[in-house]
Amino acid sequence: MAPWKLPLIVAGLVVPIVAGFMVAGPALGVALGAIAVVGLLAIAVRERPRGPLGAESADGGPRRVLIATTRAVEDPDDVARIAAVAELDDASGEDEVRLLVPARIRFLDRWASDVEDARHRAQQHLVVTVAALAKAGIAAEARVGDEDIVQAIEDQLQSFAATEVVLASGVEDKAEGAAVELRSRLRGTFRQVLLGDAQQV
Repeated sequence: MAPWKLPLIVAGLVVPIVAGFMVAGPALGVALGAIAVVGLLAIAVRERPRGPLGAESADGGPRRVLIATTRAVEDPDDVARIAAVAELDDASGEDEVRLLVPARIRFLDRWASDVEDARHRAQQHLVVTVAALAKAGIAAEARVGDEDIVQAIEDQLQSFAATEVVLASGVEDKAEGAAVELRSRLRGTFRQVLLGDAQQV
């Protein structure tokens, strides 16, 4: 936690309580204190550990590459860009590749706790992308993951010890924050591909 955050948290807890006691007495002070504590607990529960992820890059032996994409990839240029960045265009048959697509939940579906549509859309994206990769000579397993791409990658790394992670996204997908976090936390190699764009990071 950044050093400047602790005083803000303490102020966020103390100021409403003191103000409540001063304005309306103990009843409002206690009520505001309870609300502040519940809010703090809610934030703490949502905050996930941000330790290092994955295994170190392999020296020799088969590579294990996790490709996470925020959308369906079927354009041959995008597939070629992913293959080049992941160094799979001349990959040996020993390399293991897993494709991951997050299940993006729409606003109304979230309120209705309906995740089936999101998973169905993600599976459709997987089918399209796996077929496009296969056409380019890349065989990949496919998985649907959490809607948060970083959490989805973290979950996959529990069962698939990838030494390289490639994040493929469009500029409009706003995945730059995820890329920054992954770049700082992954032990192995991280690469980013911007779909529909010649840039790569």
